[in-house]
Amino acid sequence: MTETPLRFGPFTLDRAQRRLLKDGALVELNPRYFDALVVLAAAPGELVTKDRFMAEVWAGIPVTDEALTQCIRTLRRALGDDAAAPRFIQTVPKYGYRFVAGEPAATAPTLIAPTWQPIIVGGTLGGALAGVIGGLLYGFIITAIVPAKMGGTSLLLVLLAIAVAIAALGAAGVSLGMALTQRRVPGSGAALALGGAAGGLTIGALTELIGTDAFTLLIGSAPAHMTGAGEGVLIGSAVGLALWQSPRAPPGLRTALSALIGALVGLLVVLMGGRMLAGSLDSLAGSRLNLDRIGAMLGESGFGPISQALSAMLEGALFTAAIVWTIRRFSAAARP
Repeated sequence: MTETPLRFGPFTLDRAQRRLLKDGALVELNPRYFDALVVLAAAPGELVTKDRFMAEVWAGIPVTDEALTQCIRTLRRALGDDAAAPRFIQTVPKYGYRFVAGEPAATAPTLIAPTWQPIIVGGTLGGALAGVIGGLLYGFIITAIVPAKMGGTSLLLVLLAIAVAIAALGAAGVSLGMALTQRRVPGSGAALALGGAAGGLTIGALTELIGTDAFTLLIGSAPAHMTGAGEGVLIGSAVGLALWQSPRAPPGLRTALSALIGALVGLLVVLMGGRMLAGSLDSLAGSRLNLDRIGAMLGESGFGPISQALSAMLEGALFTAAIVWTIRRFSAAARP
């Protein structure tokens, strides 16, 4: 008896001809991974245990769990699936996998891995990444107008160190707040935003104290007004909202939406009288840090309102997108 092809989304799994097609185009899979997909797709909605995979796909050949993990990862790549928001293959932790194409559960938003590690570790690393990019950007702009004899290179390194430290610390606080609320109220966007805001509030106040001392120690003066608790609340809320939004959107679109949310909140910070990193640097009276060149490029005399708004939007977009991107990558790795 000829086996009927299985269809799901844009895919057709032709078991008789041993082919996987996407909109009629052949998708390359090695024979064993094809067999694993057949086992899953032939039992929609059912739990396929690890033992069953070993018996039906590897035919009793002794292999490690890593072989199955690699198989599922490869299948997800071939299907364009996401472990954090599965459309086709859902992980059942410690037991196996379930084929969920066409089921209501497959369309329900899946936020992030239920454990705290991907949120905190990924978020902190994302903040550090944003700090590196932002620190280098501002450092190169500022040192480009600082004479070499005044120590442009050392100034760049100082700015980089401060930016990374502040961004990583802020991200750690926001991520910890989100991790705690995610454990209490899994899958809630409001809880993520609230957790991010609480973490931002706490760490923002601490960062202001530490940052003020760091600037005084390394540069000799402290900003008249520095990013603090108020800004932390807004940015933390943005990260939580961005992490929750559109979990089923393609990764590139998710990152773009996260950046947009961060940019809008960065603008809100300035409109409410707050300051991000560039605004804090500009308030360093009497230091070698001078952002007037940025204002001049925008037709302003000094680092004016347009410069502050655009730099705040850039920082908000970078910080939010980097944290969300790394958390989702770590979450996907935690759900093989």
